[in-house]
Amino acid sequence: MRISGIEKLSLVDYPGYCCAVLFTGGCNFLCPFCHNSGLVVQEHQILDNDEIMTFLRKRYGMLEAVVISGGEPTLQHDLIDFIREIKEIGYKVKLDTNGTNPKVLKKIVDEGLVDYVAMDIKNAFDKYPEITGKPQVDIHKIRESVEILKSGGVDYEFRTTLVREYHDIEAIRTMAQDISGAKRVYLQHFVDNDSCISAGLSDIKKEEAEEYKEILAGCIDEVCLRGY
Repeated sequence: MRISGIEKLSLVDYPGYCCAVLFTGGCNFLCPFCHNSGLVVQEHQILDNDEIMTFLRKRYGMLEAVVISGGEPTLQHDLIDFIREIKEIGYKVKLDTNGTNPKVLKKIVDEGLVDYVAMDIKNAFDKYPEITGKPQVDIHKIRESVEILKSGGVDYEFRTTLVREYHDIEAIRTMAQDISGAKRVYLQHFVDNDSCISAGLSDIKKEEAEEYKEILAGCIDEVCLRGY
């Protein structure tokens, strides 16, 4: 596994659990607002997997869960074996993903290797080429991943980081239809900083985010704001 970063203690990345966060290097998207540019567009370090496992074994009992984030973790060819090793220690596992690898996601869910999945919904699906920086995005795969999670095999959330330059009320209305019937969606507050892939982007204020929340609430069970 190409693990390029570790946060040894987090109280926010897996709600309700004290966790460690592992960051995989590399991504198949180039979202301008991504805060992890060092994992996406730059050369990144590779941490020793054995040392990571030694750390996790020593901290079991103090830590309850491990979050595997990125980058995009499902690009890693040995992700499933890596998760199995973490589960054997006894940890709960949360996976962060952009949903571009539904076959990998389905296998992980079907085998009970994850306890929670957070999947990014970048925008309305027809706007993915613009917001991901990739002209050719296979939206069928994104839709397939959405349906895998909606089928109820694992607890999950969809999450959208709201950015003024990419989101408006019409996009949110379309997105609501794209993921209609979802269990839970978080609308996340964007904060510009030096680690973003692109500079100069701006946030959407809370009042407008509340309007977006109401639109989504018409066809989604639970809609929450995060970071506002």
